Amino acid sequence: MGKIHDIIDTQLVDRAIVYATKAHEGSVRKGTKLPFIVHPLEAMAIVATITSDQELMAAAVLHDVLEDTDVSVDEIRELFGQRVATLVDAETSRDVEGLSHVDSWQIRKQFAIDRLASASRDAQIVAIGDKLSNMRGMVIEHRRMGEGLWERFNVKDPALHAWYYRGLVKSLSPLSDTDAYREFVGLVVQIFGD
Repeated sequence: MGKIHDIIDTQLVDRAIVYATKAHEGSVRKGTKLPFIVHPLEAMAIVATITSDQELMAAAVLHDVLEDTDVSVDEIRELFGQRVATLVDAETSRDVEGLSHVDSWQIRKQFAIDRLASASRDAQIVAIGDKLSNMRGMVIEHRRMGEGLWERFNVKDPALHAWYYRGLVKSLSPLSDTDAYREFVGLVVQIFGD
């Protein structure tokens, strides 16, 4: 028999994992055959390297449900509380009225960069889980596909992606004391250069 581990209350995180899994059921990660839930679970695992705060972990695993499913912020608030709902809502990208998803891309990304620069540490922690998971996937796919990687995105110009991820490096710099942030910076440099 192994060591006895400390027992902590993970009910909130457990419920969030089940909820996110059901919400993303049948979805795959863009350009892959991976079940979509792999990304939110990785984002949550990254957040868990920074904090044991169950609400932050729950927000990380739920971070895409408002953007990618028909779940509402009110539903998240009712099921997981105000703090989780606020953090999930903050990590949600919304289209700009009157512009297509592609045409609004740079406006939405600039908004995200600006918002994260002044966000709470909690919101930045949830964001680094998402962004580092994205970068890890991008590095793997870049090794496999080379510059063909950019064809799988709505916005295909690698210079725009470089602009966005470099902006995130600056905005998330208050997390420079974390391994997750340092890994993120290293992967951004690996893909986009200095």
